[in-house]
Amino acid sequence: MERVVEILREILEIPSPTGYTKEVLAHIEKTLDKAGIKTRYTNKGALLAYNHPEPELVIAGHVDTLGAMVKGILSNGHLSFTRVGGLHLPAFEGEYCTIITRSGKKYRGTLLLKNPSVHVNKEAGKKERKEENMYIRLDELVEKKEDTEKLGIRPGDFIAFDPKFEYVNGFVKAHFLDDKASVAVMIDLMLDLGAETLEKLPVAFFFSPYEEVGHGGSAGYPPTTKELLVVDMGVVGDGVAGKETAVSIAAKDSSGPYDYEMTTKLIELAEKNNIPYVVDVFPYYGSDGSAALRAGWDFRVALIGPGVHASHGMERTHVKGLLATKELIRAYIQEKWA
Repeated sequence: MERVVEILREILEIPSPTGYTKEVLAHIEKTLDKAGIKTRYTNKGALLAYNHPEPELVIAGHVDTLGAMVKGILSNGHLSFTRVGGLHLPAFEGEYCTIITRSGKKYRGTLLLKNPSVHVNKEAGKKERKEENMYIRLDELVEKKEDTEKLGIRPGDFIAFDPKFEYVNGFVKAHFLDDKASVAVMIDLMLDLGAETLEKLPVAFFFSPYEEVGHGGSAGYPPTTKELLVVDMGVVGDGVAGKETAVSIAAKDSSGPYDYEMTTKLIELAEKNNIPYVVDVFPYYGSDGSAALRAGWDFRVALIGPGVHASHGMERTHVKGLLATKELIRAYIQEKWA
């Protein structure tokens, strides 16, 4: 298994729905500390990693994932929920999950349609999959609301779904490759470069905790930043050029065009270095770069990432796409500071 895939497996196994990212960020912090790479947290909870005193280029990816939160306790002791981020409910129906209480206790459950048995509900297949028609079946002996309250579960507790990681024939299958695939690429590249090289390169790495709700990249960058290279998933599907075995270079998404000069340079470097790539336009997509520009940061922004199939569902990418993304980031850094 390539190291980048092993890194990806490790971070996928750490739950990190938006708003509950402390555990995965602590894991990344520990990994980088062992390699001699300095880290610090922003006030809002993003993790910055860099050894150079005045970084000009920031590479950004987000550690937060889709998830849910307990909305209430039903009369039968099971749970109503509210989505965190754009959780696609049909893709998560039947998935196992962990309820994380404020006191740190963890309970298991399953996301289901209400009255899901086809032996008593002939309309089960026709019912719209939306929050009010679904619930979390709690794997505890509960029969009424008070039983669940005694467990310490309450509204506001996070619900993290199992990633279901599998690596087969070079493909990585899992929930939450958006954007942990990119985060794994960033960590792998930092380990390649090493602490001493990073002391000479004015480059920082930014791990965002709130991208899925739109404001992760809005604040916290070093004041010397001149360029932001966002590493987020490339879309694979009808109407786009993305491939799981290539790096996607986004010319535009729903927030508008990305920086022309940066994007052009990324295309030129991919061609020069024989890196498999596509240039794409994403119709229903925003990024930490979008948030940074809306927040008024005065720097250039570009977006790349490994091609990911079935986004916000049972996602899949390929190790070739991960490595292509890593090599394009490396080439961009080397072009500026060879």
